[in-house]
Amino acid sequence: MKKILFAFAFTTVLWSCKTASTSAVTKKEELVQVNINLNEINDDKVLVTVNPPSILTDEISYHIPKTVPGTYSEDNYGRYIDDLKAYDKKGNLLNVKKTDSNSWSIANAKTLDKITYLVNDSFDTETGKKFGGDEIFSPAGSNIDAGKNIMLNTHCFVGYFTNQMATPYQVTVSHPATLWGATSMTDLDPSDTADKFITARYAELVENPVMYSKPDYTTFTVDGMEIQIAVYSPSGKYTAESITPEMKTMMTAQKTFLGKINATKKYTVLLYLSTMQENDAKGFGALEHPTATTVVMPELIPKEELVKSMMDVVSHEFFHILTPLTIHSKEIQNFDYNDPKMSEHLWMYEGVTEYFANLFQINQGLITEDDFINRIADKITHAAAMNDTMPFTTMSANVLKQPYKDQYLNVYEKGALIGMCIDIIIREKSNGERGILDLMQKLSAEYGVSKPFDDAELFAKITSLTYPEVGDFLKTHVAGTTPIPYATYLAKVGLTKTTEKVATNVFLKGQSPYITVNPQNKEILVIPEIELNDFYSSLGLKGNDILMSINDKAYSLDNIYDMISASQSWKENDSISIKIKRDGKEQLIKGKVKLPYEEKASFKSTDSSKNQLKEAWLKA
Repeated sequence: MKKILFAFAFTTVLWSCKTASTSAVTKKEELVQVNINLNEINDDKVLVTVNPPSILTDEISYHIPKTVPGTYSEDNYGRYIDDLKAYDKKGNLLNVKKTDSNSWSIANAKTLDKITYLVNDSFDTETGKKFGGDEIFSPAGSNIDAGKNIMLNTHCFVGYFTNQMATPYQVTVSHPATLWGATSMTDLDPSDTADKFITARYAELVENPVMYSKPDYTTFTVDGMEIQIAVYSPSGKYTAESITPEMKTMMTAQKTFLGKINATKKYTVLLYLSTMQENDAKGFGALEHPTATTVVMPELIPKEELVKSMMDVVSHEFFHILTPLTIHSKEIQNFDYNDPKMSEHLWMYEGVTEYFANLFQINQGLITEDDFINRIADKITHAAAMNDTMPFTTMSANVLKQPYKDQYLNVYEKGALIGMCIDIIIREKSNGERGILDLMQKLSAEYGVSKPFDDAELFAKITSLTYPEVGDFLKTHVAGTTPIPYATYLAKVGLTKTTEKVATNVFLKGQSPYITVNPQNKEILVIPEIELNDFYSSLGLKGNDILMSINDKAYSLDNIYDMISASQSWKENDSISIKIKRDGKEQLIKGKVKLPYEEKASFKSTDSSKNQLKEAWLKA
């Protein structure tokens, strides 16, 4: 999962992380049969009918997940289920008792013929408030918009019976002919009004999302892998074709970087673009699956920013093919959806994945060396703002509860830096011949999709495959409480810490905005009662001033991303004119751009004797 904190002028939002078997299964008693009816949607609720396999106990429970792999949070998807009923073969109601937020106990289970229930829409924040608890991270949630879009993350719609998780599933989705389902699963129904999917077990079903909408997709092949890009854009602002060239370039580079490690035959990217209205998705980012990624972004975002964000989040999710989807512990292999036990090794699952998502871009020439080093410097700064003495293994194993839960975002910062340091150690000890990708290749060969490792044994295995210095680093800085001396490791590749004065965005200070939006009329206004930067003070702008236009271009909530994107190109002392409304009166302010500046830590290449090792690190 990629979940990134991203504050914008009007809201704070979170970005954010098993190929289905199609073998024929004919005996009803060997199947969990599910029908999802997308033809009759009322009040954003979908009817689901489940026919169980043969049940030999007098009582059985049906469960909807509390947590799903890659989310690292207790989301209680069962709170979005309404009116669950159980019937025997004669159509009589059976006694059902809800035993917790996600479980229902069914009496006289030997006579059970079917259960039915309604699934609510998690994208609708009002629905989320109704059912209590934190809102679901949108890429892991559900959207139900009749005739337009259904984001069908399968764990939101389908559950499992006690001790039946290894039973095959047959899922039939009835839908209007105008809606097409994008997925990596194979549709076994030739009609255009129903899809039939078969998976070997519940876990495979959960790993295969489907997005139903008007067909808008592209396909291309990279090194034997079929890649499908499917897009839902409510206003039609974006199409799959409009972003495919950049996605193809990126995914070609990823496959080249991974080399022989990955043998996935099909991969699907499901992109949902949110209107950001009250009843639409607010959590932006992506969630990984073995052969798919679900992505949620704001539709208002300019294309340049959309493509950049897609490159960051999709590349992150794609690299999850390595870990935890191939290399993982027993806690993940035997994942308990309603009483999850978390692994100690988020530094690898999310951290190394995030490191690769950045490293491959410099390795394959998609970004410059300065870009890459600046990203590393930013991660060091962000990691320093977190608890730098909390053992990463302890945080990982306890990430579902406080105080560890609040440190989760550090997996993308310090977690990636852990991967970087291990990479540099291996490069140094092997004279540049090997790095952390080589380590992941060896771990993949040692374990693989169906062979998990023991949490407590991973460090020893990594040490045996690399060097004692790697083992010492893991014990001291990952399992231990000692902060990482990043400058020491970067010096090994010739980089020295420096400080420079850099211009920052006039509308944002870090994650804190200087502007907000009135949702009633979509007007952009300067936030009152905060200390404004030099841009505002030099022009005489004040809190509560409404920004109507800049340089003769009108702005509102509808194009605020364009305004902020345009500001990135402003230079010191550029002429600027801003039409504002103050105390109900319009006025035009003319003047010069005065950019705000801040001291920023970075790293520069100062030791040419280490150039060979640095090149091996970044380009080998």
